[in-house]
Amino acid sequence: MEAKRVGVVGSGIMGAGVAEVAAKAGFEVVVRSRAQASADALRAGLEKSLAKQVERGKLEDADRAATLERLRVVTDLGELADCDLVLESVVEDLVTKKHLFTELDRVCADSAILATNTSTLPVVDLAMETGRPEQVCGIHFFNPAPAMPLVEVVRAITTSDDTIGTAHAFAEACGKTVVDVRDQAGFIVNALLFPYLNNAVKLFDAGVASRDDIDAAMKGGCNFPMGPLELLDLVGLDTSLAILEALYAEFQDPNYAPAPLLRRMVSAERYGRKSGAGFYEYRR
Repeated sequence: MEAKRVGVVGSGIMGAGVAEVAAKAGFEVVVRSRAQASADALRAGLEKSLAKQVERGKLEDADRAATLERLRVVTDLGELADCDLVLESVVEDLVTKKHLFTELDRVCADSAILATNTSTLPVVDLAMETGRPEQVCGIHFFNPAPAMPLVEVVRAITTSDDTIGTAHAFAEACGKTVVDVRDQAGFIVNALLFPYLNNAVKLFDAGVASRDDIDAAMKGGCNFPMGPLELLDLVGLDTSLAILEALYAEFQDPNYAPAPLLRRMVSAERYGRKSGAGFYEYRR
């Protein structure tokens, strides 16, 4: 099946980014936000992002206007009823996502594909909350979605070949490089990335090196664009903790056991850039 109208559930950074990418790629996009205030904020943020791209010569003004024409922001989940593919990007919590998939199964057309942007949680658990487990998969964009070139397409044990084909076609139409991965915690990227990030927190907490020197070492020594503590702040320390907990629950590998300092920082609501403070301080 070819997806023409795409639904996005969630108006946070990831939801907004995926909506922008899909609308620019020519899809009709319906974004569902729980509240009118956040819906308005998403629309305003997207308008600002596209305007900046025009100013920088990266987007024609006619394309900016056409992108906005293709995007609608709503608060009623029922507005997704005629979407061909619906991608959720809500909080990384299994209970919340399960409830959402039950609701999406109820309101969406029988032919619709339901996808999750989860970075770690089991896709099959979401699929089995629906009456269409063969039409559920993972389509994992990376943050920030407009800039990051990769998408992981995740096949649960229940997912059909047709569903995977549609997910591939959608992500490729969005200009992304697609990799296939089976439904296992962390998929490819996070399964490899988070032991590294977790060990960087342990190194810092042990006083082996300063925050700045740890980040400088990995940028200068490994040619990484960001240091591990900078990257944790970008991802969000609360999100990072949830990912590590899911990885540890599945594999029981000590490398996935969250660093105690990471837990303490999340308890203190130091989430990184989104809260204004993490390993670094940020202006809000």
